[in-house]
Amino acid sequence: MPSKVYKDYKIYCCFALNRLVGELDIDLYQADLEEKLDDILDNDDSYLTKEDIKHEIRSNHYMTNKVIDQLVEDGFVEINKLEKSYRITITKKGVLHIRKYNTFYKQIYSDQIKEHYKFRELPHWIIKA
Repeated sequence: MPSKVYKDYKIYCCFALNRLVGELDIDLYQADLEEKLDDILDNDDSYLTKEDIKHEIRSNHYMTNKVIDQLVEDGFVEINKLEKSYRITITKKGVLHIRKYNTFYKQIYSDQIKEHYKFRELPHWIIKA
């Protein structure tokens, strides 16, 4: 039985950002997205929890925190802490980053992406990137 392939936290960041974009229910590659994005984000109330991110990246608590901390540090997400939970939302910078680099991630991490999604349908971002 092959050993589990270690995934770099950068690909986990990619998975998390794409999931957050998916929550926006927009076409990431639509024309004039940059001009529309402020209005989209201002009128959107979607978010993910830490548990949602953990489930999306299919990793442990430590890696989930590392990914979220990195995304916050890069300015790609914001965290709003409630009483017992966190609401993680994507920023304009995060949307534009993932739009620009999805093709790069797809090329560099192709095998890891296929492995990660082997038991479910490939997300639209992989197909369109």
